Amino acid sequence: MLDRRSIAIDGPAGAGKSTVAKLVAQRLKLIYIDTGAMYRAITLKALREKLDLQDQMSLTQLAKETTIQLVAGLQQRVLLDGEDVTEEIRSPEVTGQVSTVAQIVGVRDVMVKQQRQMAKEFGVVMDGRDIGTVVLPDAGAKFFLTASAEERACRRAKELVDKGYTIDIKKLTKEIEERDYMDSNRAVSPLVPAQDAITIDSSGMTVEEVVTTIIALIEKGK
Repeated sequence: MLDRRSIAIDGPAGAGKSTVAKLVAQRLKLIYIDTGAMYRAITLKALREKLDLQDQMSLTQLAKETTIQLVAGLQQRVLLDGEDVTEEIRSPEVTGQVSTVAQIVGVRDVMVKQQRQMAKEFGVVMDGRDIGTVVLPDAGAKFFLTASAEERACRRAKELVDKGYTIDIKKLTKEIEERDYMDSNRAVSPLVPAQDAITIDSSGMTVEEVVTTIIALIEKGK
């Protein structure tokens, strides 16, 4: 049974999912849930505790013992065990390791349970890698947002430069391509469009154009 209150937006790193999902949620008066931020928070905690990121048992236990809260507002805040880590989880160090942590079965099991519970409690717009295929297979609307690796690298570079980081665009493009491969080829919940998802290539599109397109398609489907 389709859940008309749930909208799933999937896609690769740097496709603009978070920005688009946030705006769609605002306009439709739904709650925005950034699932990628949850995996980033776990990754940050693992790095802080100097855990072996290949140790699946340790990472799964860490996820079970961790409290992650997404606080709605003008800018969604991410709380890790009560600490605001909204900015820190976007660091290059976390970005470079999050795919490794996110492919661990036990970690995903813990996160997916939390994400599904959130969707039960609220009308949501949820973005990630496997929302339409695994987390919310009955979502009322599903979208797969993508763009070329080069364009995604340029977008991510701008974000990081604005935060004071020095970025090698060629290296960043390669990292995004490697992350695409890892996300698409992992054994559990790989990055693939749901069969009933609408794919939108945002290359050359503004954020406003993407948001308008998605809302128009949602309204059309009602």
